[in-house]
Amino acid sequence: MENISNKRNVTDDLVNENIRFKEVLVIGPEGEQLGILMRREALAKAYEYELDLFCVAPNATPPVCKILDYGRYRFEQQKKSKEAKRNQHVTEVKPLRLSPVIDVHDFETKLKQAKGWLESGMKVKADMRFRGRLITRLEVGRKVMNNFIERLNDISSVEKPPKLEGNTMSVVISPKKKQ
Repeated sequence: MENISNKRNVTDDLVNENIRFKEVLVIGPEGEQLGILMRREALAKAYEYELDLFCVAPNATPPVCKILDYGRYRFEQQKKSKEAKRNQHVTEVKPLRLSPVIDVHDFETKLKQAKGWLESGMKVKADMRFRGRLITRLEVGRKVMNNFIERLNDISSVEKPPKLEGNTMSVVISPKKKQ
């Protein structure tokens, strides 16, 4: 479902007849200032160039309007926003659960999985849940967590150090930047 609030309607923009200001500072199609004109004069000037009058700074005193091809302007804006969206990189955080009493083979498997994610540019959030009486043995869990961090140290850096929140110890590890 699309977010309607992000979509702008053509009628929302202050263009031609939608401009309700009495006086506006007009900028010509070549960027030259045409001075402060009455709304009707500014519209007449825009129609003279066979272009549109677009309000670029409605909050200024007086409001600033520019004579331009509004259809082309909207097309360029949409093109820029698509390009910005395409160039945007979202870093994914992959969850991983460890245990204070994890077996060697399980530890190696989790380590291998984390290495793969880090090498592909994702962050890893390793959680260690202390259940039952294990909460009294925090040093065992901290030792496992530090070993995990140390083994990944060559390809990653700790973004958020191990911290105990309730009965869960968490650490966020991010890939090292490539020089």
